[in-house]
Amino acid sequence: MAVKVGDTAPDFTLSSQNGSPVSLRDFRGKAVVLYFYPKDDTPGCTTQSCAFRDQYEVFKTAGAEVIGVSGDSPESHQKFATKYQLPFTLLSDKGDQVRKQYGATTAFGLIPGRVTYVIDNQGVVQYVFDSMFNFKGHVEEALKTLQQLQTA
Repeated sequence: MAVKVGDTAPDFTLSSQNGSPVSLRDFRGKAVVLYFYPKDDTPGCTTQSCAFRDQYEVFKTAGAEVIGVSGDSPESHQKFATKYQLPFTLLSDKGDQVRKQYGATTAFGLIPGRVTYVIDNQGVVQYVFDSMFNFKGHVEEALKTLQQLQTA
């Protein structure tokens, strides 16, 4: 069953691009923008990740951390992050266990989907954006949601 707005975001622990374990619970007290993407260094994923990179300071100012998740290895993530100077954490979800736990869809039944979750500082999902081809929309919608949370 897919995680939806109002649900407590399921906790998980995955390896980062540095090989160190990262848990969602490590970020309690801070908002998290958790985005699932299909694959490192592909055109759409590069566009999306670079859009998050370009707005990273805005996310930080809004009190949020950005975390990208795909099935790629930590080594692949390290190369991707270095190549595009991505300042945030990328997590390796081998076997797509966390993707399945969140119910992040697949496109055409084959390709891991592109889904972004905005999780508030209490661990509650405030927004879900699911779009395979609106790469920059993930960033725009997440920022809009964070700004609404700040003024609420």
